[in-house]
Amino acid sequence: MAGYSLSALLNQVKPSSKAAFVSFETFYDPAQMPQAKFAGLAFPYQEGLRLDEAMHPLAMVAVGLYGESLLPQNGAPVRLIVPWKYGFKSGKSLVRIKLLEQKPATTWNIRKPQEYGFYSNVNPAVDHPRWSQSTERRLGEFARHPTLPFNGYGDQVASLYSGMDLKVNF
Repeated sequence: MAGYSLSALLNQVKPSSKAAFVSFETFYDPAQMPQAKFAGLAFPYQEGLRLDEAMHPLAMVAVGLYGESLLPQNGAPVRLIVPWKYGFKSGKSLVRIKLLEQKPATTWNIRKPQEYGFYSNVNPAVDHPRWSQSTERRLGEFARHPTLPFNGYGDQVASLYSGMDLKVNF
């Protein structure tokens, strides 16, 4: 992956002490994306992180993959990578990043709040209402493996959530 830590970008704008959250908006042009109106989601796609999550060195901004610039299907020109969270938190084709005082509304949290919490950390102890998340099947494999908390990044990121009830704040 070619890119840099999201904190490098955020440090360039020097967030004020009032900033507590970061909001991400993806590209949306109804003329180029006529089928989006049938997706059942409001567009443009919105995601968000707490500022401390966004400043973590593992939160990345990707601009390339496999030695090339990102292709549209990979999130060109810029995509977010937050490896300890479920994939929908890693927005593709970012066009706007905002620093906010209040928690931003996010696409899936608006659409299905009982299923998709704001934090969306990989947590095998919290089942999705329609399926278990305790095991996963890796690409190219048929066997199921235990899902690791924080997608295996617990040693690096668990401290961000100390004292939080991760079953309530899913």
